[in-house]
Amino acid sequence: MDFNKAIITGRVSQAPELRSTSNGQSVASMGVATNRVWIDHQGKKKEEVEFHAVVAWGKLAETAAAFLQRGTTVLVEGRLA
Repeated sequence: MDFNKAIITGRVSQAPELRSTSNGQSVASMGVATNRVWIDHQGKKKEEVEFHAVVAWGKLAETAAAFLQRGTTVLVEGRLA
């Protein structure tokens, strides 16, 4: 059995861009940033930012475009493509 699921909690780094496919289905693309903080071997605090490209389809795309803006905290659940 295979399993492909991702859960990301972060902040919107690029506001959703709403568009439509040729058959009229809504698609929203946005960026989400996550931070990772850890202590290295020398005891120094390190921080790393990762950026994730997120695509939403249909009614969810329309809702994301209406309510999300840069800096908004968001939880995204889906699959990796």
